[in-house]
Amino acid sequence: WRVLKPGGHLLAFAGTRTQHRMAVNIEDAGFEIRDMIAWVYGSGFPKSLDVSKAIDAKLTTGRSDSVGLRVRDGREAGAVGTNMTKHRSGRNDNDEGVGSAPIQTDAAKQWAGWGTALKPALEPITVARKPLIGTVAENVLQHGTGAINVDGCRVEGVPPSVPQPAFNSPTGRTYGMKTGEGRNGEMSHAQGRWPANLIHDGSDEVVGLFPVTPSGQLSTKSKASGWHGDAGKVEWSGASGDSGSAARFFYTAKAAKRERQGVTHPTVKPLDLMAYLCRLVTPPGGIVLDPFMGTGTTIKAAMSEGFHGIGIERDPAYFAMAEHRLNGAQLGLGLELPT
Repeated sequence: WRVLKPGGHLLAFAGTRTQHRMAVNIEDAGFEIRDMIAWVYGSGFPKSLDVSKAIDAKLTTGRSDSVGLRVRDGREAGAVGTNMTKHRSGRNDNDEGVGSAPIQTDAAKQWAGWGTALKPALEPITVARKPLIGTVAENVLQHGTGAINVDGCRVEGVPPSVPQPAFNSPTGRTYGMKTGEGRNGEMSHAQGRWPANLIHDGSDEVVGLFPVTPSGQLSTKSKASGWHGDAGKVEWSGASGDSGSAARFFYTAKAAKRERQGVTHPTVKPLDLMAYLCRLVTPPGGIVLDPFMGTGTTIKAAMSEGFHGIGIERDPAYFAMAEHRLNGAQLGLGLELPT
């Protein structure tokens, strides 16, 4: 807080069960919560208790902390000594071709197919900002912070295939839905779509959730009042409608094997994801501070975007990994190594 400029942004990853705690603590520290970005991926594995097996174990052995093993092609696919069942690609124990210990009691059979957890497929990222001093314009001019890099993070895509609302007034308000050229230009943008608060990993499982359909036109309207006889005129607050699927959103896969080589940290983030986030909230020539550096992915991403980076890590093993990775990144980028 002390070193962050007014209007500087904070991005914090959290788990879905603890996101509310993270956001409240950030707010209590004095930050303004601006948004939440959802990073959606298809590679999560549900850690779910098989209720029927737990009941079976309780009634037959008096213990409820062991379950029958799932077997696929003669190989064990479950876990010994635990009631947490591992699943592959969202499958469950009722999938064809998957064997498991038969349910023995009638009470357990009534709960066949029931579990206790959903498959994790989303990681929330809290977007917060240190309060401005004055207006956005004043803060940006004084400190160079307070805004996000919209054009630098636009998502490439096909040109809009449906009529776009045109700006027809100096105030930027729109009237009607047409393709005509307004005084301030059309709302569609040649550089790509406006960055959204959703990022996905491009996996078939996630992309399949986004059918290729045209998005709806925003039809919010209000009654205007004013001079020159335009009282009661309907004003449309237009937003561009377009077509496409998951391509409307920025995507990056989970950390690739090459990014994990020699890295044992359990939550390594994809380099492309962190580069995108750094670019979104960091002004040109800015400094990215990561107080929980881990193995240095965020700092490496900041360097790749041309920013300065400062990382803090208390674990000596992770710090050594980060130092090795960042020295290699500096050499690859042709940067001078620190002395």
